[in-house]
Amino acid sequence: MGRIKGIAIFLACLPSFAWGPEGHRLVARIAFAQLTPVARAKVEEILGPDQTMVTISSWADEVRRGRPDTANWHFIDIPIAQKRLKMARDCVKDNCVVAELRVLQTKLQDPATPAPERKEALMFLIHFVGDMHQPLHSSDNQDRGGNSVRVVFHDRPTNLHSLWDSGLLNRMPPEDELYKELSADALQHAKKWRKGSFADWANDSHDSARKMVYGMLPKAEGDAPRPISAEYEANADPLIKVQLAKAGDRLAAVLNRTLR
Repeated sequence: MGRIKGIAIFLACLPSFAWGPEGHRLVARIAFAQLTPVARAKVEEILGPDQTMVTISSWADEVRRGRPDTANWHFIDIPIAQKRLKMARDCVKDNCVVAELRVLQTKLQDPATPAPERKEALMFLIHFVGDMHQPLHSSDNQDRGGNSVRVVFHDRPTNLHSLWDSGLLNRMPPEDELYKELSADALQHAKKWRKGSFADWANDSHDSARKMVYGMLPKAEGDAPRPISAEYEANADPLIKVQLAKAGDRLAAVLNRTLR
């Protein structure tokens, strides 16, 4: 019993990640395909010959445990009860994804930024734009980003955050097939989706959390995990696809504006 309890405590302390590696690869692939020739050349120069946007797309998660100071850069806690973010309330001391993306963009834009620092800024930026489009990384319901919400998905126990990170995505078509679909969708909506700021995009993601992630979530019955129905999955899947496509589209827009 003691060992089981210890494992449970360990799992509860693990950090939350947005999307899984597949989701971040998709965002990077969609974005890279939409880069201007100038931006593409600069991305390749900054990353060097052995790395690409796709291969480093999950780097920020890989280094997170060893760099705890970066943990808050992956999300912004906008209360579910509120419709829009307030930086003073939701990003204390500018320690959140919206504020950090602004810092990273400035570093990346400045040719005087030392090469190692510029490369790191690019790797973080690629990841964080993807992160903020996972609705649970732009919302707060006092449940540790959904990690405290126990659910059952196709007879398997998990939590709401893991469900949206990869549980739902893992049941979708293979990555290459999704890439074709999402890339086409991103191109079709590029003009509309690219409007706005980092804060606007966080608000957009937060709105999805309010209406879909929590708004359609089955109510809890006592202490029992919430069953994720086929109806919930059917409504969640299109949203996940849209969020990934938006992230790729907007990442391309940021890099095209920044690396001219």
